[in-house]
Amino acid sequence: MLQRFIRIAGSLAVFAMLVAAGPVRATDYSDLWYIPAEGGWGANVVQSDDFMFVTFFIYGPDNKPTWYSADLSWDGAKFTGGLFTTTGTYWLPPWNAADVTTQQVGTATFTPDALNAYQATLSWTVNGVGTAIKAVERQTLTRIAIGGSYVGGQAGTYSGCNASGTNGAYTDKYSLAVTQTTGGNATFTFTYDNANSTCTLSGPLEQHGKLYRIPGATYQCSGDLNFSTTGTVYELKATGQGIEGRFAATLPNSGCQENANFSAVLE
Repeated sequence: MLQRFIRIAGSLAVFAMLVAAGPVRATDYSDLWYIPAEGGWGANVVQSDDFMFVTFFIYGPDNKPTWYSADLSWDGAKFTGGLFTTTGTYWLPPWNAADVTTQQVGTATFTPDALNAYQATLSWTVNGVGTAIKAVERQTLTRIAIGGSYVGGQAGTYSGCNASGTNGAYTDKYSLAVTQTTGGNATFTFTYDNANSTCTLSGPLEQHGKLYRIPGATYQCSGDLNFSTTGTVYELKATGQGIEGRFAATLPNSGCQENANFSAVLE
């Protein structure tokens, strides 16, 4: 039996307080977005909670660079709002605030893919000109290092268990060792403080912009948590202080579906 379950009752109380305190943090779509087959244009996305600022580097009817920006707000399914043009002082002389003008010229929408955090549909309409609808994805610039020694915490849930009494939320603290090879593989070794267990998630990294993903990761635990299965690590990224991500797996024998968020700081 999964010994972690003995902490579910207390964890549910903590979970209830967290829900009452505020919403669960959503995916961060801040990144550079583009279409691989259409190199030369793209959009910079900066997200702040449920608000998104987008700058477009695209081209006008004369094939010359054109500048647009958008202020988008989350409506429960997508980010949507106004599209603007701005003018300002030529960059060489001193800045003159009187030169600045802002005019709304249309609308824009950023719709995240329903299945992942790495693809989206970006559309914009310029009044009197037309509408563009683009299937975009995150653009990877450089390999991001994530290897190191960390300490952190994990919050997760078990659902769909064969024994319904084992469904519920849990929390854990751990030390975490991450190895990343030049060949693109990574291993995450979690040594849990309270579960008397060590678990590893390992496999080839897929990089999507600032995020990593490990589909079909090997998920093995020894100690009180004792099993071997496969899972998916996703929305994994380096932060200014450490690392964070999510994983999901179906556990053998118990039938439980585990979904967890984890975060850690560098030691």
